[in-house]
Amino acid sequence: MRVLAIDYGRVRLGLALSDEEEILASPLPFVRRSRSLDADVRSLAHLAAEHAVERIVVGLPLQMDGTEGEMADEVHGFAQRVKEVTGLPVSMIDERLTSAEAERALIEGDVSRRKRKRLRDSLAAVLILQADLDRRRFPG
Repeated sequence: MRVLAIDYGRVRLGLALSDEEEILASPLPFVRRSRSLDADVRSLAHLAAEHAVERIVVGLPLQMDGTEGEMADEVHGFAQRVKEVTGLPVSMIDERLTSAEAERALIEGDVSRRKRKRLRDSLAAVLILQADLDRRRFPG
């Protein structure tokens, strides 16, 4: 079963896709947000169908103390809309520090600042998805 991960952002949606065995997460090109949430969600539904996705994971941006803030409320609404439009199960996973971790990995990989901006969101989605896949494979 393939799983799609989404790193929600107001400008870009970082995306990652699992292999069929749900072992490895790989980046997909990010999607630049449009002015319409429905258009963005329809685009994601098309992508999910194209890749035979059966489950979606959305990163939940919790605050450092573990509470939900304004952005988490926005992401909940987004995830609910994705679930309604795709008809797929949508789960959420704590994504605290994934963008910072992605940025750090890109800097350590000596990726230029310009390229980092394009890659950061998709790499964050990879980190979100890999955490979900690992948690399911190795519970406890």
